[in-house]
Amino acid sequence: MYESTGEVTRFTDFRDPKPRSRPVFSFHRPETFREWRKRSKSFRGSLSDLPALPVERLRDCQVTAINNLETSFKDNRPKALVQMATGSGKTYTAITFIYRLLKYTHAKRILFLVDTKNLGEQAEQEFMAYQPNDDNRKFTELYGVYRLKSSNIPTDSQVYISTIQRLYSILKGTELEEGAEEENPNERSWQPKEVPPVEYNEKLPVEFFDVVVIDECHRSIYNLWKQVLEYFDVFQVGLTATPDQRTVAYFDQNLVSEYSHEIAVADGVNVGYDVFLIDTRVTQQGATFWKGVYVEHRERLNRKKRLELQDEDEAYTAQQLDRDVVNPNQIRTIIRTFKEHLPEIFPDRYNGEGEFEVPKTLIFAKTDSHADDIIQIVREEFAEGNHFCKKVTYKAVEDPKSVLAQFRNEYHPRIAVTVDMIATGTDVKSLECLLFMRDVKSRNYFEQMKGRGTRTVPFDDLKKVSPSAKYTKDHFVIVDAIGVTRSLKTDSRPLEKKPGVPLKDLLAAIAVGAREEELFTSVANRLTRLEKQITDKEKIQFSAKANGKTVTQVAKELLNAFNPDTLEDLRARVERENPGAAPVVKEEKYNHLQAELQNNAAKVFTGELNEYIENVRKAHEQKIDMQNPDTVINVGWNSDNKTKAETLVRDFKAWIEQHKDEITALQIFYAQPYRRRELTYAMMKEVLERLKTEKPVLAPMQVWRAYEHLDAVTSAARGSPRNELIALVSLIRKVSGVDKTLTAYDKTVDKNFQSWVFKKQAGALKFTEEQMQWLRMIKDHIATSIHLDADDLDYTPFDAAGGKGKMYQLFGDRMNEIINELNEALAA
Repeated sequence: MYESTGEVTRFTDFRDPKPRSRPVFSFHRPETFREWRKRSKSFRGSLSDLPALPVERLRDCQVTAINNLETSFKDNRPKALVQMATGSGKTYTAITFIYRLLKYTHAKRILFLVDTKNLGEQAEQEFMAYQPNDDNRKFTELYGVYRLKSSNIPTDSQVYISTIQRLYSILKGTELEEGAEEENPNERSWQPKEVPPVEYNEKLPVEFFDVVVIDECHRSIYNLWKQVLEYFDVFQVGLTATPDQRTVAYFDQNLVSEYSHEIAVADGVNVGYDVFLIDTRVTQQGATFWKGVYVEHRERLNRKKRLELQDEDEAYTAQQLDRDVVNPNQIRTIIRTFKEHLPEIFPDRYNGEGEFEVPKTLIFAKTDSHADDIIQIVREEFAEGNHFCKKVTYKAVEDPKSVLAQFRNEYHPRIAVTVDMIATGTDVKSLECLLFMRDVKSRNYFEQMKGRGTRTVPFDDLKKVSPSAKYTKDHFVIVDAIGVTRSLKTDSRPLEKKPGVPLKDLLAAIAVGAREEELFTSVANRLTRLEKQITDKEKIQFSAKANGKTVTQVAKELLNAFNPDTLEDLRARVERENPGAAPVVKEEKYNHLQAELQNNAAKVFTGELNEYIENVRKAHEQKIDMQNPDTVINVGWNSDNKTKAETLVRDFKAWIEQHKDEITALQIFYAQPYRRRELTYAMMKEVLERLKTEKPVLAPMQVWRAYEHLDAVTSAARGSPRNELIALVSLIRKVSGVDKTLTAYDKTVDKNFQSWVFKKQAGALKFTEEQMQWLRMIKDHIATSIHLDADDLDYTPFDAAGGKGKMYQLFGDRMNEIINELNEALAA
């Protein structure tokens, strides 16, 4: 049943379990009804057929999200929001419930919506890699997955991946500008007052999809893009790590999953971070170009330089750095300070030859030009070649996908520089350091950028790209060289007034169909100024890209589109040509002519011309400051790190104290020294599991790093634990007073073993080399497994060397005595 006012139409399917009307953009097609009649249930009715979720290979947070979402489906809630911390498997969760919808319900087609081409390609790879719990085949062997790359939409697939920009262009019936899918559309600061409406497309009817899953929904579904979602008669499921109040409101406050970064860190799904600060004078205060000095000017487009005499003192602010003004000394000071303090930030990254290995590092730059400057200085300061540091932006000379794959999977590059291509949604799990050289005002965007470092990575995978790593990634470091961790953040960026809006955003708005007078006037004024700045050669290049029109002609056409005299002439023409027509007909014809006038003025703004205008404008804006050297005014760990570390250490001590009389292993540590030989692997594993269950935030590796911040002894001196069990033993020894300083337990065992062997050999007993090999194997076993029983000799690694029989052959009746002595001596 349809109910319609002519403007608003609502639809009710009485086959639904609890029929409820819903708004629709248009009527469904007759062939859709024919297809529905073949089914015993509606799609919403079939949702009750979803069976219990198999939980194998799923994290608890994923199980919760899927179960709650399916309950929301069954309750016929049109929108649902899934919030899961970056790195906790949002896409895997989405593919799992998409698979269940396709298998168990009448869902025919599902749309996976992204806001950049890069995220679409990444999602496609994840669909191809996914294998369900209940089938040996891959997802793509069971269902068709198609990523939209043009306006062609096949009808024989079940999952469609598309950017919201492409769907908008299809529904508008316009061509998609080249490069339009490469940037997040909602990061533009200009938004139209009146949203150009989408139109019905018979190739893409409103019922084409049953469900739309919106990735990174906190940033891509507002303003003019919202229409894409409202066009389809679908369930909407949003995926985000960082929802703001606007996002929760859009999804009708139906937040089916909440899994924060803090909980993910406690669960070991994510890793936490520490902040290292680098503050310089120019970064915070800017500097001055002094009168009478020749100042270098550089064109951004071709980086050609020229000298010009400064005719007056001109101060520049920190906000102008790397956009209007480039101070290479400021960039160099930051990079040099970063390099000098890397061994302090990552003290365990020396390889076997004593050389320091730079952890995989991502630098966030302000602009593409800024990124180029950073790359050159990084290569110089680290005394490395092109392979060491590369740019990963959409404007990179080298294929950005290829560079990203190298950064992710190979040893080089060690450092990547980006503006925004891998700021959100792109995984590089082995990243251990983020260097911010740009500020971010949006809280959501900053959280997404931080999310690039939170991913966990298996130790073996980390070793492949960072061979010097001594243990698995348990944290990452933000090096803040711009004040990003201390600047004020807002939930969503407020719209700027027109004068402060970047020209490229105004041009992009015209390209996607915005036709406001204020917009046309703003662009015309900018072009008028531009015409006075550019050279004759550049004016000829402009005309070649603007259908032969000059800058002045383009500006005049924009102004003329809203000129009162021109509009009055149009109205007079309509009256003259349609003297007897009804007023509503005349108004319609007038509106058509006015739209034609506006469209003719706007049609020159293609992607090619827009990019040229943006680049040629920039070419005249940068000054190079070689006069003002920069100095470091503050460098070191953020004081917040110390506070967090003190809290962790205090809480860990309190937990140990609380349980020292009830957990066997802790009783032994606090008892007589000789009792430590009774400790077993199982006892320590019990402590670890209980700690993780009761206080997951006190994970041993996190407490270990907290001690590193507070203890004067460097981690290089005391060693790094091989795993969390060794870290836990080391920490308990420190807290219970066995060790005065925190030392990795395996290092303690090594030292105690040397002392035991020295004492034995100082007497009458002399060990042969074969006996020493066995003693070293026992020592290594106790270092990692806490204790050795005679029965352990029948297992790896002892069995390969002859097992219990071989040891008895070597040591005779003293075998058990030696095992007991080592259990006691090494735990001393």
